[in-house]
Parts: sequence; structure tokens; C-alpha cells
Amino acid sequence: MYARHFQFNAFRHVFAPRKPRHPLLRVGLGLLGVLLLGVLVFFSVFVGAAMIAGGLAYKLLRQRGKPNARDARVVDAEYRVVRKPVLPLSH
Repeated sequence: MYARHFQFNAFRHVFAPRKPRHPLLRVGLGLLGVLLLGVLVFFSVFVGAAMIAGGLAYKLLRQRGKPNARDARVVDAEYRVVRKPVLPLSH
């Protein structure tokens, strides 16, 4: 086998991005890229907002039907009485 069979330099130009030579085509493709980027950002903002709104709606619907405290100073919880620790008297 020849060493030339293992060289992939011949295909390097296929994968390398090239800028077009015509100035109007360069500007047009640049604007197309900026437009595509703007569309992706626009839709990602709406997808993010929809996810936040869905999470808030889920949280609000999950709390539906649960009783609320009547007084704002009331904390609904379960408590356990703990004895005072006994310390040895040191003299």
C-alpha cells in the first residue's frame, strides 16, 4: 500500500467554507445569516417564555383546592416538642 492512500488532504477543500467573490452575493449571504440568527433568537425567546408560563400554570393548578390559612400570621406546620438538654453542673 502506498502512503498516499491514507492522506485526506485531497478532501479538505470540500468541507472548508468559502466566501463568494461577488460583493453583492457576499452581502446577501451575510444578511441571510443575520436574518436566520434573528429568527432563531426570536423563536427561542418565545419557547423560553412558554416554558416559564407553563411552569407557573402547572404550579398554580397544582395548588388548586388546597385550603389556605385565614390569617396571614398563621404558619401551617407540624411541630414536635423537644426536651431541654441536660447538662452536667460544673463547679
